[in-house]
Amino acid sequence: MSKLEENEIKIKELETEILAMDMNSEEFKAKTKELQKLKEATYKNLSHWDQVLIARGENRLKASKLISRIITDFVEFHGDRYYADDSAIEAGIGYLRDMPVTVIAQSKGSNTTESIKHNFSMTSPEGFRKSLRLAKEAEKFGRPIITIIDTPGAYPGKGAEQRGQARAIADNLMEFFKLRVPVVAIVLSEGGSGGALALTISDYIYMFENAIYSVLSPEGFSSILFKNRITAEEAANIMKLTSVDLKEMSIIDEIVKEPLGGIKAPSKDFCDNLVDSLYSKIKELQKEDVDTLLENRYQKFRKMGI
Repeated sequence: MSKLEENEIKIKELETEILAMDMNSEEFKAKTKELQKLKEATYKNLSHWDQVLIARGENRLKASKLISRIITDFVEFHGDRYYADDSAIEAGIGYLRDMPVTVIAQSKGSNTTESIKHNFSMTSPEGFRKSLRLAKEAEKFGRPIITIIDTPGAYPGKGAEQRGQARAIADNLMEFFKLRVPVVAIVLSEGGSGGALALTISDYIYMFENAIYSVLSPEGFSSILFKNRITAEEAANIMKLTSVDLKEMSIIDEIVKEPLGGIKAPSKDFCDNLVDSLYSKIKELQKEDVDTLLENRYQKFRKMGI
């Protein structure tokens, strides 16, 4: 168990104690100060591995909850019109304020039962085809697209490969570059491998402060480079997978600040600020000539790594 995990157990215990106390008592005040100091000591100087653990946290904000807080009148669509519906992708239409938008999100569960239902947000070919179907529909009706990324990677099972997993990802990569409507991506928690990249081709990329975004997981990196999975923590520290790392390299465009300890139950102010930012950015992108929009999107990704 890491130091972060040990401290988080202590934080939960303190929070439980405080809830049972009289708010006007001296003990309540003392415990509240103790809790704040522990939180600051725990979360102020996080290692890369600590941020991996926070990004994967069971209680961390999930895409379905975020959609319910920032999108009104959301209607979910299902199926890829070829094979099946993939519950790892939650997608549909709704309103960002008064603006009709299409939302395509990788959906994790908040408990074991939900996680199994959503296949731990590991997208199958059906999910990528559903995403592309809704993206093309958005283009047809002139709706901006918001994608929400939260996946350890595309589903690696035999059946997914047999049904064209690599082709489905490649089609998304190619077609998202050509969509003639604004596309804004939000890296919410985990952004792993091609499964994440397939929904991150966009004009502007937001990344939550404690999210991670990388070519593969630290465990996968460790198994390839060090020939074992034990050194995943060391791998995380050299992979440059945090929001700060990626902002410095101009891979993402904007960091969404989170409350101390990571985002779990977002406040109204947090959601309002995110909506304001998304709305303003999409309005700005809508003012661009479509050909300019597409060229800028293409160049954005061509310049990465230079």
